[in-house]
Amino acid sequence: MTDLSKYRNIGIFAHVDAGKTTTTERILKLTGKIHKTGEVHDGAATTDFMEQEQERGITIQSAATSCEWDGHRLNIIDTPGHVDFTIEVYRSLKVLDGGVGVFCGSGGVEPQSETNWRYANESEVARIIFVNKLDRMGADFYRVVKQVEDVLGANPLVMVLPIGIEENFVGIVDLLTRKAWVWDASGDPEKYELQDPPEDMVDLVEEWREKLIETAVEQDDDLMEAYLEGEEPSIEDLKRCIRKGTIALDFFPTYCGSAFKNKGVQPVLNAVVDFLPNPTEVKPQPEVDLEGNETGEYAIVDPDYPLRALAFKIMDDRFGALTFTRIYSGTLKKGDTVLNTYTGKTERIGRIVEMHADSREELDSAQAGDIVALIGMKNVQTGHTLCDPKKPATLEPMVFPDPVISIAVAPKDKAASEKMGVALGKMIQEDPSFRVETDEDSGETILKGMGELHLDIKIDILKRTHGVEVEVGKPQVAYRETITKRTEDSYTHKKQTGGSGQFAKIDYIIEPGEPGSGFEFESIVTGGNVPREFWPAVQKGFATSMEKGVLAGYPCLDFKVTLVDGAFHAVDSSAVAYELAARAAYRQTMPKAGPQLMEPIMKVDVFTPDDNVGDVIGDLNRRRGMIKSQEPGATGVRIKAECPLSEMFGYIGDLRTMTSGRGQFSMEFEHYMPCPKNVAEQVIKEAQEREANK
Repeated sequence: MTDLSKYRNIGIFAHVDAGKTTTTERILKLTGKIHKTGEVHDGAATTDFMEQEQERGITIQSAATSCEWDGHRLNIIDTPGHVDFTIEVYRSLKVLDGGVGVFCGSGGVEPQSETNWRYANESEVARIIFVNKLDRMGADFYRVVKQVEDVLGANPLVMVLPIGIEENFVGIVDLLTRKAWVWDASGDPEKYELQDPPEDMVDLVEEWREKLIETAVEQDDDLMEAYLEGEEPSIEDLKRCIRKGTIALDFFPTYCGSAFKNKGVQPVLNAVVDFLPNPTEVKPQPEVDLEGNETGEYAIVDPDYPLRALAFKIMDDRFGALTFTRIYSGTLKKGDTVLNTYTGKTERIGRIVEMHADSREELDSAQAGDIVALIGMKNVQTGHTLCDPKKPATLEPMVFPDPVISIAVAPKDKAASEKMGVALGKMIQEDPSFRVETDEDSGETILKGMGELHLDIKIDILKRTHGVEVEVGKPQVAYRETITKRTEDSYTHKKQTGGSGQFAKIDYIIEPGEPGSGFEFESIVTGGNVPREFWPAVQKGFATSMEKGVLAGYPCLDFKVTLVDGAFHAVDSSAVAYELAARAAYRQTMPKAGPQLMEPIMKVDVFTPDDNVGDVIGDLNRRRGMIKSQEPGATGVRIKAECPLSEMFGYIGDLRTMTSGRGQFSMEFEHYMPCPKNVAEQVIKEAQEREANK
């Protein structure tokens, strides 16, 4: 049996460019997992193994790896920092027990760190803080500590102080032991000396150490009493209190260093072992029934309990689909049959592997607390629960935000068309925030995602990873048409060829319907002027015509046709004749009924820091938006508005520019509204040009 108290499942998360991946590289080097450190800026980092990641120098997918430190096993997930990929951070935090929040020593608490911190708070993940890049120009450890308090509303517990700053940064002072770790200039993480703190720092060390002890002993009443009476607690007692407070999220032990220069990483690893929880110390995952209601049962972290595991990420690689799985309780062996509670089907476990970025080690079994990858799972998707078929249960599923931007793509040729279908299927499985739809109006394939960079990278993956060449269209708006006037009219259809001809005469009223009513048809013909068996043909003629409006060819909404009177011929009248009469009547009368173009209006929800509210509201007004409400919150303001979809393209980029990247928004379809005259004229003109070019 593995000792679960020696397990740590941790994630490393931060804003873009704070140094997460570099920190992960240093950890892997120190723990002996890799022998040569790869650098992000050279495109050689171990966990950034996608081509797109190496080129752009950013992390896109969270990568999983495991290593050993001080007799403990660390399962580490390096997550992306870019806002378009927060979904990766969210789902990683969901399955982790602890985290390391990395902040840039000069950049401080940046916008994406706020979002990730909020996710971590929602998932109740214990964290330690690592202030990185202290060798950078403008780095200031104490300023970042203050920002963590002010911006994140968190309580940082300072554990170390930096010696020197910017290019003079040489090491740190450990406040618990009052020992200074000083690294030499060779850049070798193992080459450091433990010394006494520099003389000019002695008072500062005592001041911060006192704060540390005062905060720590609050976790234990007996120690607190003894401390107030002048008795200093032992380092063991202090560590015990810090561990308790960290797991309870009362404070966050805070470290500093420069991962790139290999300074200050060991104390962070020691802190992971000393203060972050093992899988048994975390609140167990609640189980829910098939409707999503909590059952009151929990997945207890114990290898002897029934199996409960959550698939939190699907990744496609050259060996087939990898299903990253966190096992919460029970044991999983090769050849076991497990039940997927979402699909209600059972699957057999083929191979279990332990991942190290993109290389792997085969395992025969895995148990509660482990994070492993399963190979060959057929129908498992992100957020599905795998469990013991005899004792089924579902773990709380993941909730993913809706995409905010869409583009149309078309394959360049027939061969690419088939490949594209398969490739998109795989990509949807890997990334739940990426959706694909077929537009019924145009027959185009529409890709939807979390932002422009997100879709950029998806198209890049389509081209390079799957070899599918596609043409990318500009985002399209689905307009509609309707009418505004009641119009009475009559139409006679006559066709005389040799033999029997065609004859149908209809008198009818076309009038606007209620919004949302669609197409209605009624016949009030009396005396058999239009025989009853031909009424459905008249209805069908109008119904099939409404797919194409008379202004710009968009579908027509909300109108009613009443058949009033007409005439028929005993020989020449037929259902076909009446259907053709109705189609011609539609084309004849619609232009007279005050046709109008309608545009989709979106419900927009914008989050912005207080300083930018005026700019954001001004910008929404310029986009023909109607502001509905403003709600102030702790870190900013939520603005609810209604805006035409056609004005919202490129909005995420403008919003991020206005708010220095801290603004976020979501939008969904609300209703259709008449277009202003100038917009309608432009749309009709474009439609006529498209027709002319066909």
